[in-house]
Amino acid sequence: MTTALEEVRRRRTFAIISHPDAGKTTLTEKLLLFSGAIQIAGSVKARKASRHATSDWMEIEKQRGISVASSVMQMVYRDHVINLLDTPGHKDFSEDTYRVLTAVDSALMVIDAANGVESQTRRLIEVCRQRDTPIITFVNKMDREVRDPLDILDEVERELGMPCVPMTWPVGQGKSFGGIINLRTLAMTVFEAGSERRPQDFEAIALTQQDQLAQRFGHDWALAMESMELATGASPSFDREAFLAGKQTPVFFGSGVNNFGVMEVLDALVDLAPSPRPRKSSLAVNKETVEKIIEPESANFSGVVFKVQANMDANHRDRIAFVRVASGQYKPGMKLKVQRTAKELRPTSVVTFMSQRREAVDEAFAGDIIGFTTHGGVQLGDTITDGVALQYTGLPFFAPEMFMTVVLQNPLRTKQLQQGLAQLGEEGAIQVFKPEMGGNMLLGAVGQLQFEVVQHRLKTEYDCDVRLEGCPYTGARWITAPTPDALREFTHTYPQRMARDAADTLAYLCTSPYDVRLAQERFPKIEFHPLREHAGLSLGTAG
Repeated sequence: MTTALEEVRRRRTFAIISHPDAGKTTLTEKLLLFSGAIQIAGSVKARKASRHATSDWMEIEKQRGISVASSVMQMVYRDHVINLLDTPGHKDFSEDTYRVLTAVDSALMVIDAANGVESQTRRLIEVCRQRDTPIITFVNKMDREVRDPLDILDEVERELGMPCVPMTWPVGQGKSFGGIINLRTLAMTVFEAGSERRPQDFEAIALTQQDQLAQRFGHDWALAMESMELATGASPSFDREAFLAGKQTPVFFGSGVNNFGVMEVLDALVDLAPSPRPRKSSLAVNKETVEKIIEPESANFSGVVFKVQANMDANHRDRIAFVRVASGQYKPGMKLKVQRTAKELRPTSVVTFMSQRREAVDEAFAGDIIGFTTHGGVQLGDTITDGVALQYTGLPFFAPEMFMTVVLQNPLRTKQLQQGLAQLGEEGAIQVFKPEMGGNMLLGAVGQLQFEVVQHRLKTEYDCDVRLEGCPYTGARWITAPTPDALREFTHTYPQRMARDAADTLAYLCTSPYDVRLAQERFPKIEFHPLREHAGLSLGTAG
């Protein structure tokens, strides 16, 4: 029987991040395929056919061929339990991705070898850097006409602000792509195109056979050896402590669509990526906040809700709270408590995920992602424990930059609309604001596509046909005040600007940045927050 510490050390929990179209979803599927978690990979190109990418389940994803919701998959490889979180690459869904990054211990960054580091990747890198999240880099699409690998490394180093350590090195590119040199095993794996190939199907030649390799790959071999010497000479040797501290990134090259170079990444996740680490929690004691470090192998169960998804199964109309286990062990039948409300949590089922397939949880340890099927009462950022009092922080909610007013086409569907907006707001698909003075609900988003997805989901999941109309607001700030009287004076001065979000947190709506500046000058004691850490922050509670 294994101990809790041994189980924790077996865990690897990581997110795949990239710019759209870098090949992230394809790589996700190939990792699942090679671990034996799935038997057949859905081709990204075949989205319009009946077979879609395994990690994309929502109807609108299948129509548009993009990932708009993060998905969770668990697999076992080399006796390690790997929790893989696929994230939406589109910038309009960056909030979902940011929250996913709070639930992982490392990230796998996928870069298109032709385009290098793109805008959305930069944003995600910044989030990883803020959290010192270790990053493994996979340079994809080497079988196409791409940029020089030295140029790519140079750009990654500049953008990441940390040195790259090549772990594999490409020989040729595009039509003359010959394969990769594995600097860990000192062998060359020879490339052959084909999406059905498995790792054992690729030919491997030891680097001791230099003459044979030079003869077979000619000029490409000579160029690869020259550039590889330059790259390794300019790079530090791999330092695991520096990698774990987010101070260097190991780099791999390959072609996800051809299953090539994927095995090396899977092995690196087991060999190099960290197991679950201690987490900071806070606890209010006698009106003071006390911080405490929670060890992953500690006896008490605790976890944090980083995602809530409504209607994953249209037949059951359920809601799943995705929980990252932070400490202890989950067992069926445990008594659980939501710390924000101090109420007992009684899920109808608790599951692990294999994309659309779910399995009942027998046990789960720190690092695992488990889903609590509920009918409400759980919000993003909630800490769930076996009774021990603590609160994890750090789940970001960003002030929206775009607003629309929701107009219901059929007034008889008001109840369904309220239910739909409440659930979509709680799951973080969009931010929902209810004006204090009454009137139509407001939707706040980071990007335009969020509005389209919510409109589509209201129609298909809640049978609510809505029209979205423009409104004067261009931003929001969550507000706090030192006293109930100060808050009351402020809200009485700006009654038309007050609204509450899905977590019942008070916000000030503005039509321009000048609004906030003027309000701040007029009410210097009021604080305006562009970021809310998690549901359960007692912001702006009028006494």
